[in-house]
Formats: sequence, structure tokens, C-alpha cells
Amino acid sequence: MNRFSLPDTPRRLRLALALRLGIGAAVVGILAGGVAYWLASYEAELRVKELAIAGVRHFESPAMQLAEGQDASDHQELARLLREELVGMRVFGVDGRVLFETLGGLPEAALAPFSGIVPTWPKQGENHTRSVRVGADELIQVLLPMTTENGHLIGYVEGISRISEKEIEARRRSIRHVALAASLSVPTAALLLYPLMLAMLRRSNFLSRQLLDANLSLIRSLGNAIAKRDADTDAHNYRVTLFSVAVAEALKVPTETISSLVLGAFLHDVGKIGIPDRILLKPGRLDRDEFKVMQTHAVLGVEIVAGNPWLTGAEQTIRHHHERFDGSGYPDGLSGTGIPLAARIFAVVDVFDALTSVRPYKEAISLEETLSVMEQESGTHFDPEVFATFFELAPGLYAKSRTWESNQWAAELNSVVKRYFKTETAPEGAA
Repeated sequence: MNRFSLPDTPRRLRLALALRLGIGAAVVGILAGGVAYWLASYEAELRVKELAIAGVRHFESPAMQLAEGQDASDHQELARLLREELVGMRVFGVDGRVLFETLGGLPEAALAPFSGIVPTWPKQGENHTRSVRVGADELIQVLLPMTTENGHLIGYVEGISRISEKEIEARRRSIRHVALAASLSVPTAALLLYPLMLAMLRRSNFLSRQLLDANLSLIRSLGNAIAKRDADTDAHNYRVTLFSVAVAEALKVPTETISSLVLGAFLHDVGKIGIPDRILLKPGRLDRDEFKVMQTHAVLGVEIVAGNPWLTGAEQTIRHHHERFDGSGYPDGLSGTGIPLAARIFAVVDVFDALTSVRPYKEAISLEETLSVMEQESGTHFDPEVFATFFELAPGLYAKSRTWESNQWAAELNSVVKRYFKTETAPEGAA
């Protein structure tokens, strides 16, 4: 599963948060503005139709009198009641016959949709409305059924209202203002929340970094304690770890694999804690039974780190750094690419450091002799591809091993830690 990559500098953190928050606010703001525009348009149209219906109902009583066949003076009464916004009216009998019609207030271009056309009749309790654009104006047609108090249908009344260009523009302006307010409210809220979100993100990143540093510090302490007990020096752990990283980088190994390799290399001999002193500290060669006990340190090491999710990747190097490419190694007899890449890399640098370093039971040998011995083991003990890459790097690594002081190894390890143990790339469980 992909994880969000946190920037490693405060400036990049601010830029990343501002960019993501800005894009998110812009997208949500546009969507909010669009929804607000649609709702405002719908509500405005609904209000216009409701006003038009209310205006037509104003004429319902005289229209009913006319439909019931009362005095023809109702024609004049209806004409007199017509207001400016109601520019046309028709009254129909229950059979659809036109009883009264006045469309004189409409321009000629607007007469076609209304004059001489019998509309679809609404059911009792319902109404029909529609909008028609005529030039710059908008006409609202409303058709209502007319019923007596006992629910008897006696006819229909149709009214036509006109909304002027000025009113239409005012309505549009109001809708635009609503949409603009909705669009700007989201970015404004994001802008106000940005300092708080940045502070929370910084705090979270700081705490994660502290936890990661604490884990790494414990790993250093444990690795140094093991080295002190075994070889009387912690420089071995620093060398093999940094040599392993150099080879992995030359092979363009993924970052996640290198971070696990660093942990595994530094703790590769953690299982020696479980080896008795009489065997671990024996100055001479081990006999067969003693060597079998010594071989168990690979499995013991995995048992020691088991259950720690942060060290899951390190288990590959801890368990398999004594496997051989031809399958004759231990503890599982893996061969070829069946051996994890991290363990194949570490196997090369571990032997190199062992041959070129002074140990209680041996003297160091030269670079040339070391490479000659190791070259003979390429394809049997070592992965040929890994060894070929290491062979090119060996002179530079050897020079460092002869000249660097402990503070230089520590500084270089700190540099590697910063490079490969950011809070977003650390192994699972680190932060």
C-alpha cells in the first residue's frame, strides 16, 4: 500500500501542504459554487412560478363567475383587474371552450405559443406552468383548474406573466452572488485553517521523527553491545553496514530494501547473544560440535527480533547472511536468487571485512590477496553479479577501512540514516 510521502524540510512541508490544500479547496469550491448556482437557479425559478400562480389565483373568483355563465360584465371586470405583470389571460369552460381571452399585452412574436392553441388540462388540485423566452423577456404561463366548494370542476383559468429583462438580470446577479459566496467560502476556510493544519502536521512529523530516532538509537546500542562482546570493537558493524549500503546503491536497490539492509547489517550477529562464552570467545578454531552451536546464531537472531514489526525486513539479513550461492550455506541451504538480495550483498562485505581486519585468532590480509581469495568464491559462495559490483568498489572501501576514525564512521552512518530513514520510508512500525 502506498503511503503519503512527507517532505523532509520545513519549506517543502509548507509548500506541499499549501499546494494540496489549495488544490483541494479550489476543487471543492468549484463544486460548491456549481451546486449553489444550481440550487439558487432552481429556487429562483420556483419562486417566480409561485408568484405567477399567486397572481393568476387573484383572478380565479371573477373567472369562475364567468365560467358559471354569469353576467358578461365579468369580461370587463377581468380586463380591469389585469395588472402589468399579468399580460395575458384566457378562461376556458369545462369543455375546453374559450370563454374569455385577452392577449393584447403580448408582443406579436409571443402570440404564437398561446393564441388559438388549446393547452393540456391539469387535474384538480394540480397546475401546469411553463416558461417561454420572448426576446429579452421571459413569459410564465400558468394554467389552473377551477372548482366549486363541493369539488365540482367548472373550467380553467390561464394567466401569462411577464418578467422583464431588468428583473431577469437582477435574478441572475443574485444567483451569481450566491454561487460566488459558496465558491469563496471553501478557500477562505482553508486559508484560515492552514496555520493550524501546518502546526499539527509539524507536531506529528516531529513526534514521528523522535520515535524513529529512538528506535535507531536502540538499534545502535544493541549492535554495539553485540560487537563489544564478540570482537571487542563496534567498528565492524559500522563498516559492514556502510559497505553494504554502498554496494546496494551501486546496484540501484530500492530504498525500502536498503533501509531493511541497514538494520539487518547492523544486527546481523544479534543471535550471538545466545551463544555460550566458551564457544563465542574461544581463541582457537572451533571443533565440529562447537561450530554447529555457533551456526545457530542465525536462527537465534531471528528469534530475538521476532515480533518487532520494525525489524521484519532485517530478518532476511540476520537469518541468511551465511547462506552460500551454491546452496551449501546455513541455516536453510538456500541457493542462487532464492537467497534474499540483502543477504547476498551482506555476505560479500562481511567476508571482505573479516579478511581485511585483525581478529584475536588471525592477522589482516592485503586488499589484493583478499580480492583474489574472494574471486575464487564468486559463483559458489557469492552472487557473481553482486561480487562484480563490489569488486569495483573494493579499493575505495578498503582505503576507508584503513584510514577512517570511529567518528567518521559514525558521521557516515548518520548520513545514511537521514537518507534512508525518513518517517515515510522507515520500515513498518518505525513511526
